[in-house]
Amino acid sequence: QVQLTESGGGSVQTGGSLRVSCAASGDTFTKYTMGWFRQAPGKEREFVAGITWLGGSTYYSDAVKGRFTISRDNAKNTMTLRMNSLKPDDTAVYYCAADNRKGRLPPEPSKLGLLHRSDVDYWGKGTLVTVSS
Repeated sequence: QVQLTESGGGSVQTGGSLRVSCAASGDTFTKYTMGWFRQAPGKEREFVAGITWLGGSTYYSDAVKGRFTISRDNAKNTMTLRMNSLKPDDTAVYYCAADNRKGRLPPEPSKLGLLHRSDVDYWGKGTLVTVSS
């Protein structure tokens, strides 16, 4: 099992920057493709960004591409999402996610970092990001 703990959420004005982090404990961190999802009030949880176990491949949703950057430090069992040029639409609870891809065919090379909500094995409890206009 993997325990995931998010930190770093907060409030910022439009155009500002924030960083959220995820600390993992328990199982071997490098077994997992990691990612971030978010859920805004009244909306479904959606994929934001993902990164493969070695960090060689990343994938972003169209909504955040070019503004957010995902990274991981396997030596520290941590993952970080740097968020720039934030917009009110980015307001949501951000969840850390881990997927071991066990029993499934690997995705196509261009989508190695993509995670699907239904395939996530472990979730963090979330951290709130609020962007005001």
